[in-house]
Amino acid sequence: MQFSSLLIANRGEIAVRIIRTAKALGLRTIAVYSDADAEAVHVRHADDAVFIGPSAAMQSYLDGDKILAAARQTGAQAIHPGYGFLSENAGFAAAVEAAGLVFVGPPHAAIDIMGDKARSKRAMIDAGIPCLPGYEGEQQDEAHLIAEGIAIGFPLMVKATAGGGGRGMRLVESADALPDALKQARSEAHSAFGNGDLILEKAVAHARHVEIQIFADAHGNVIHLGERDCSTQRRHQKIIEEAPCPALDEALRANMGAAAIKAAQEVHYRGAGTVEFMLDDQGGYYFLEMNTRLQVEHPVTELVTGFDLVALQLEIAAGKPLGIGQDDVVLEGHAMEVRLYAEDASNNFLPSTGHIDLWHVGQGPGIRVDAGVETGSQVSEYYDPMIAKIMAHGPDRDTARRRLIAALRNTALFGPSTNRDFLIDALQQPVFAAGEATTDFIGDTYGEEGFCEPPLEFRHYAAAALMLFLHARQRANSYPDVGQELLNWTSAGYLESGFSFAAGEQARHVRVQPLSSDWYRISDDEHSLLAMVERFETREAFIRLDEKGAVIRFFIASSGTIELTFGSRSFKLKEISASGADIEGQNDGALVAPMHGLLLEVAVSEGDVVKTGDRIAVLEAMKMQHVLTASVDGTVSRLGASAGDQIAADELIAEISTTQE
Repeated sequence: MQFSSLLIANRGEIAVRIIRTAKALGLRTIAVYSDADAEAVHVRHADDAVFIGPSAAMQSYLDGDKILAAARQTGAQAIHPGYGFLSENAGFAAAVEAAGLVFVGPPHAAIDIMGDKARSKRAMIDAGIPCLPGYEGEQQDEAHLIAEGIAIGFPLMVKATAGGGGRGMRLVESADALPDALKQARSEAHSAFGNGDLILEKAVAHARHVEIQIFADAHGNVIHLGERDCSTQRRHQKIIEEAPCPALDEALRANMGAAAIKAAQEVHYRGAGTVEFMLDDQGGYYFLEMNTRLQVEHPVTELVTGFDLVALQLEIAAGKPLGIGQDDVVLEGHAMEVRLYAEDASNNFLPSTGHIDLWHVGQGPGIRVDAGVETGSQVSEYYDPMIAKIMAHGPDRDTARRRLIAALRNTALFGPSTNRDFLIDALQQPVFAAGEATTDFIGDTYGEEGFCEPPLEFRHYAAAALMLFLHARQRANSYPDVGQELLNWTSAGYLESGFSFAAGEQARHVRVQPLSSDWYRISDDEHSLLAMVERFETREAFIRLDEKGAVIRFFIASSGTIELTFGSRSFKLKEISASGADIEGQNDGALVAPMHGLLLEVAVSEGDVVKTGDRIAVLEAMKMQHVLTASVDGTVSRLGASAGDQIAADELIAEISTTQE
């Protein structure tokens, strides 16, 4: 069925990306939006937009009836679901078709089979496609799952049969840990997907996560577009993807591609899909699941093949044949993608929300950026924390990697915290640089401590130089008739200024002495160095600290908070009094919400005695569940919230009075 108008049932960067191709094909584009997204970028990019309800996804983007009503209201002839939300909802796909509209995706029967990890695995076993040992049966009581898990052996993976994105998934190392893992995975899966069913699979150590991109049309043509290596994951969520996979040769690529095509044919597939495999260190591969939609990481395939995957989707949905054969697929060069998340990498990667004060993206040869935000956008607690994807293409893997690092170093997002620095660090790790990263890479590299910020010493030097320069410029503007060289000078010599900065519980006081109109000496009780601001613009400066120089991007809030990037590091400091005594703190026993979210569980009552590490509450935010634990030994003296409450960041959940000696 031909169509000339397309409703995009999604938001953020993927909505913007789909709109871009749809407009290039001459289609009228229609966006949908919730309360939280009234001013979102994707709304402005579309030709038309329809309000579909409150901010909570269940009342807007996940409400299929509202999406269909928006399509009827605007005369949309086709619906593209993007990824996430309703993209792999077989019922929604069927409803779209029943309404006489085109669903830009596979038939609902294929979604139904492949969207269920248990059913899809049984189908692949029947088709002769290699699968990991495990349990994918219908009996779901805890005792049976525990017995099956013990029979499989440890380590093993507990996985939700529905959904993805790392939700409802747990790695279990021993039988003792299995009951709690089943409970947590089932709860998270039920909350995220409305289905708490689970499967069990043998865990493979030092494996790679390799996926094959396939396309099938309604005329019997099925091809694959090569593979993507998605092994670099944190908590089973992909953060760096690349194409092609460094571990595949042409023979293995052909074998895995043939298996992916067979999987698609088995379920009479149509459209874009991704067949995911686990690749062990001996070259053995095993079916994991099939994603019946466009993948987040599809741009790396576009960069190495030259095909626009959204355009292919739209043409197939319109009933056209693929127009390309397997021999037309040639992989040229190498591409990498990183997912920029709004999260605090130095604080256990907790999601971060708020107003974006500055969004600046690094550019350069081979760089592509897909983003759904801009300066002034709001990062909402209601949706996934991914805000942009930054990609690099080059003639070889190392060129692509170095281009991506350079682009990230020149990228700044101020307001919410991001994982920018962590991504740069991961890309520079020797194991990743050598192309040897497996699914264990992040855990092996960063361990229990995770990604740590550098000491405050380095940060406050750059901030002090910047602040003194800004103060000097303000004085120069106030006293235009006084020479610049006299503004920091008295008869006793150049004036010395003092600045104090805090980051968390760390604080430093520094002294800054102008040596000339260009150079300053910055010192504290331990170090001394020379600094110069060589170039200054509205939100950007070039600062030299001794022999090291770098572009700094910065934003100074009215509250006194200073955000800046210096090379591969992002900093958030607060200018405080010279005494350094005004750092805000809180009672060590006060457990507060680390972010806005829904309080699912409060596991204690007033008067309960708890120990450090005991489970206190479970908070759901940005589609993930976060277990909050006691940081001290003591007695619960007060509860500030109850299960079912929507609570704001820093709102008190429980206060623990420490035991007095």
